Amino acid sequence: MTKKKPQPVRIKENNWTIDEYYRLPEDGNQYEIINGVLEMKPSPSTTHQRISHKLERTLTDSCESEYIIFDAPIDVVLSEKETRQPDILLIHRSREHIIEEHAIVGPPDLVIEIISPSTAKQDRTEKLESYASFGVAEYWIADHANLTIEQYGLRKEESRYQLLNFFAQDDTVFSERIACASFVVKDVLTIKKSRGGSS
Repeated sequence: MTKKKPQPVRIKENNWTIDEYYRLPEDGNQYEIINGVLEMKPSPSTTHQRISHKLERTLTDSCESEYIIFDAPIDVVLSEKETRQPDILLIHRSREHIIEEHAIVGPPDLVIEIISPSTAKQDRTEKLESYASFGVAEYWIADHANLTIEQYGLRKEESRYQLLNFFAQDDTVFSERIACASFVVKDVLTIKKSRGGSS
């Protein structure tokens, strides 16, 4: 029987600040502040982690000379009442000043979220609006179940995204902003099965 993936847990209804966030005990859990509400993130699945590793490794191979690449868990402080922990993020080396010892303080150049059935709605609505409003120039939603990547970019002089591309399994991902990124969707979003049959 497949265990249902838990949803994010809201710890306190509102008015959390970054100072309170940093006073939380280190209990092994991941948290985000979303418009002043503290949420505990459930642990990702093993498939999610394997896809994340492949995607990060692919981007590192082609982009590391231009970008600094992080994967979760890493705090991204977007405001006094908004922190996120994206699955993968890229920061251009010319903007290295936003990387502080405790967190990324400011919007990355690219944020990637790897969705699952339990997070798809949040990634496509709440996070999409949040990343746009705080100036993340490009946002990708990677769907390994359907072998697609949705690519969003900020509209000029607006705080909202437009869908730039919808990449299907046989498509080569490219980005005008992140020119070093280039890979075929299915090559990164699939896990090869071993001869023993386990994935």
